[in-house]
Amino acid sequence: MKKLPGIFNDVIGPVMRGPSSSHTAASWRIARIALDILNDPLEKALIEFDRDGAWAPNYREQGTTMGIDGGLLGLEITDERMKFAERYAREEGINIEYKISSFPTDHANTVRLTLWGTSQKRVQIVAVSLGGGSFEIRSVEGFPVFLNGDLFGIITFASNNPHFSNNLKSITPPEVEFLTEQKEGITKVEFKSSYPFSTEFIAQLQNHPHVGEIAIINPIMPVVSGRQTEMPFSTLESSINYAEEKGLDLGDLGLVYERCTSGLTEQELVHKMEEMIQIIHKSIDTGLNGTEYADRILQQQSHLVGNAVKDGKIADSVITRIIANVSALMESKSAMEVVVAVPTAGSCGTVGGSLRAVAENIGSAKEELVKAYYAAGLVGAYFAQGPGFSAEEHGCQVECGAASGMAAAAMVQLMGGTARQAVGAASMAIQNMIGLVCDPVADRVEVPCLGKNISAAVNAYSSAIMAVSGYNLVIPLSQVIQTVSRVSKTMPSCNKCTGKGGLAITETAINLKNKLKELSITGSLKNADLSIDVKRD
Repeated sequence: MKKLPGIFNDVIGPVMRGPSSSHTAASWRIARIALDILNDPLEKALIEFDRDGAWAPNYREQGTTMGIDGGLLGLEITDERMKFAERYAREEGINIEYKISSFPTDHANTVRLTLWGTSQKRVQIVAVSLGGGSFEIRSVEGFPVFLNGDLFGIITFASNNPHFSNNLKSITPPEVEFLTEQKEGITKVEFKSSYPFSTEFIAQLQNHPHVGEIAIINPIMPVVSGRQTEMPFSTLESSINYAEEKGLDLGDLGLVYERCTSGLTEQELVHKMEEMIQIIHKSIDTGLNGTEYADRILQQQSHLVGNAVKDGKIADSVITRIIANVSALMESKSAMEVVVAVPTAGSCGTVGGSLRAVAENIGSAKEELVKAYYAAGLVGAYFAQGPGFSAEEHGCQVECGAASGMAAAAMVQLMGGTARQAVGAASMAIQNMIGLVCDPVADRVEVPCLGKNISAAVNAYSSAIMAVSGYNLVIPLSQVIQTVSRVSKTMPSCNKCTGKGGLAITETAINLKNKLKELSITGSLKNADLSIDVKRD
């Protein structure tokens, strides 16, 4: 059965700290899996980025070091100590070195980790970040592997033996996938399962005369794969037809989709989404109450909208509340508070900020908001089957663009619209975001990211109103998603989150970057004045 993107594994989530899901959350997940593979207390690590990759210019500023350090220390990504992971590593006596190198890669977000344990055990791993926190471990000790944290696994290495593989296969339970590969007198053996390995099977491996030390890899994704059931639809159009046949809306379809991909019950899925919404709303409240973090460009601004309303400068409206909520989420993210990447950390303000404002404006019940998030999740799942959510590959059109489409569909759901109207709103919203570049100023996920999130949210609201009112979408969502992939191939890499194009190379941006770097070196970031001389037109 074909593996499909999951709403919780690939779209709504991860729950995380850090400025970027592709930099921080994915690197944390990679590091945690790498620790399992090492299977020895960590003594030191060498982390290398390819000099031509997207991570080399900004791995510190966008939180890759925070993610890897925290992961290698065994911290949970929501742990408060993640903010100070580098210092914590020094206190623990663990040396983590970062280096820009040259090595063969086929992805912009590639990292090579070489880990040494306290018993001098060594392992080398190559992995990639795929956007939105998704990742793949692609090689271990030079052997190709495919690990993305959604299964239970065992890896072991042994000297070649003519009867070795057949013997191991004979003791492997039928529900466990068995993989081997030979190279230079060594055999790599992998076992993968949707369920924990039995103690009896692990003991058989440990006591096997030809099996060396085994590394047990625990799943790190929210939902374990391999428990899926048959999906009643396969494409966007067939899903809409199914909804119309069964009298379902898009939120219902999202629940059907995730139930089939995850194997979880509807009750479990509703509870899981309620937890996500609770975290998102707490992040909004945290931002509105004020956040502080020294190493950022923008301090709190989300309260300014409410102040302007109180002062009578502007009228209170759903739009003003969208702007305040989106700003609050982005401020929480930039202050390294806990947020939910929907579908990425860089675009985490759009869906959560807008849906809370619209739901409160309409007076939606809790269960209606849950269904709205499932509507958003389904649109995101189809988007994940296309370009995915990596700005390093496709620009911001797959972050704020995707988020805008997800939010638009969810708003139609809240407004009582049909599945076809919700998908139409997503199409119209994303149409308006195609070609959006990713050009973060000073390598911080703040400027112009805040404005793009707000624009994406307001664009979603207008697209939802248009769809419910009966506007013609013209281009179906499936073709819009294909267009995003096609357009990204024509975009230069300088406009794909490298800090080498767009607003990132303006005079003001360069001055800001230099000033932040200088303040960081001197330890003077806290309470620093980031105002600079700007040439006025």
